[in-house]
Amino acid sequence: MNNITLMIMAAGMGSRYGGLKQLDSVGPNGETIIDYSVYDAIKAGFNKAVFIIRKDFENDFKSKITAKYAGKIQVGYVFQNIHDLPDGYTCPDGREKPWGTGHAILSAADQISGPVCVINADDFYGRESFQELMKFYTSGNHGFSMVAYNLNQTLSSFGGVTRGICEVINGKLSSVTETSNIREIDNHIISEGNVKWGGEEPVSVNMWGFTPVLFNYLQEMFLHFLNEKGGEIDSEFLIPSVINNLIQDGRETVQVLRSDSLWFGVTYKEDKPYVVEEIQKLITSGIYPQKLFG
Repeated sequence: MNNITLMIMAAGMGSRYGGLKQLDSVGPNGETIIDYSVYDAIKAGFNKAVFIIRKDFENDFKSKITAKYAGKIQVGYVFQNIHDLPDGYTCPDGREKPWGTGHAILSAADQISGPVCVINADDFYGRESFQELMKFYTSGNHGFSMVAYNLNQTLSSFGGVTRGICEVINGKLSSVTETSNIREIDNHIISEGNVKWGGEEPVSVNMWGFTPVLFNYLQEMFLHFLNEKGGEIDSEFLIPSVINNLIQDGRETVQVLRSDSLWFGVTYKEDKPYVVEEIQKLITSGIYPQKLFG
């Protein structure tokens, strides 16, 4: 069995969505987007799934999500806590927001012993994307990787989204820039500052492949982040920024993998009907069974 872990970041607060979208059903038998990701990962050969969640919805998460995985994949849990900081640092008064995806991944360090695929809980990535990551690491590769999608595949009809706009040279990621409020208006894609985009640009939607050396980088860089921005109540230690810094400093390379899989997510509540419809199409075409986990 392959020693490759799926790490699912599910501790976000879902402020724009208006609720815990990680627990929202999109399939005909109560399946969540997480369920489809885990199902695809199992099919691709992953042997363990680690969920990064908040302690306050542990019971709901276990009963609604992970109980059905018993006997199908090994499951682990990590609780992201804003007070989980290195010695000598404290959370500023008034802060409620998690410290970001970099901190979330760092909190799971003791659960990971080999390659790990990191994804968002509220994004649907498609089976081929998991297969591409599995193929990369079972072919003897030991570096970092990322599955890229075209920008125009990852927008919402109901508001702006944040994406990591990527530059790729010879199959390697040369930079990734977190870009906010990307939206389509009158058939034009624009972002903050009225920057225009063509739509074919490769973007990161947080589907990464890492090896355990990442945690050494995260420990070091989180301390630097806290020294610079730890006193702000809304600052975030984001994994795309971490990776971009590692690339620019020449410390790591990231292989960009491409997938023809359909991508969709639920940034806003209004996105859900589209997601439900697309899931049903995949069931009708035979990609998924009517009930994922019987």
